Amino acid sequence: MSETIVEVKNLVKRYKELIALDNFNMKIEKGEVFGLLGPNGSGKTTTINCILSLLDFDNGEIDVFGEKMKSNRFDLKKKIGIVMQDVAVFDELSVEENIDYFCGLYIDDKNLRKQYVDEAIKFVGLEDFTKFKPKKLSGGLLRRLNIACGIAHKPELIILDEPTVAVDPQSRNKILEGITELNKQGATIIYTSHYMEEVEQICTHILIMDKGKNVTEGTADELKRSIKNTENIIVYIKNLDKKHIEAINNINHVYEVSYMSGRLQIKCAGGRHNITHVISYFADNNLDYDRIYSELPTLNDVFLEITGKNLRDKE
Repeated sequence: MSETIVEVKNLVKRYKELIALDNFNMKIEKGEVFGLLGPNGSGKTTTINCILSLLDFDNGEIDVFGEKMKSNRFDLKKKIGIVMQDVAVFDELSVEENIDYFCGLYIDDKNLRKQYVDEAIKFVGLEDFTKFKPKKLSGGLLRRLNIACGIAHKPELIILDEPTVAVDPQSRNKILEGITELNKQGATIIYTSHYMEEVEQICTHILIMDKGKNVTEGTADELKRSIKNTENIIVYIKNLDKKHIEAINNINHVYEVSYMSGRLQIKCAGGRHNITHVISYFADNNLDYDRIYSELPTLNDVFLEITGKNLRDKE
């Protein structure tokens, strides 16, 4: 039998006339890497703050580890690690001192705390930087310090809100490997990110929310099978006339065509030989292209199809 770690039931949160969460529901099982996705302003941060009991809400229930979460439930909060998007460390403390401080909020025993701090430093790869102050660290190292401060006390539930923002590829890879390892060690993870390839790589279950509601959820494969788009055909071709774009849009199973800077994207719904039909069109019309390939829809395609392409205000 699975064990539910977080259950959010019919959650409503209002800011005057604005409804930030509109009867929102979510259930996270033990051992999941749970991707919580949504456009800016969809309610992700509000949801997290309500789960942590940092915000009051108007209606609904939140259970964490099978018990009602309240602001004074420090016994439950002790089992949660939080790594927020904005780095929250003390500039006047060294790397080691920062991790020790945050670990000390939960672990009183000095010997055990020293062990946990050393393990957290090794886990995020900061062994050569223990005496450095945060201002001397690169962006990637600072993010890893932020993670170490949030997970040093070995929480059972870890909430990671955009942990790889503005870091180099090497640091991003190190962070993602670390998250996967934390999960293997038994932690349940809530992960928010706008990098869809990260979510597809590490998350075992994904929920997409918008306008304060649960829009859809499932595994990455389940979500990709649920949308209209079944195949993307990309063609690199110069100076393609509008009449050809319109004709391609009328090919069987093609439902959307876009052309920009020599890149033609053709979206298909169904069909088994779509790229063959496209190639035949180019051959019949004596059109030369540089390159053509077909790819399956990505999680990014799912996200855009479900939430739309309009820009959103920052959450």
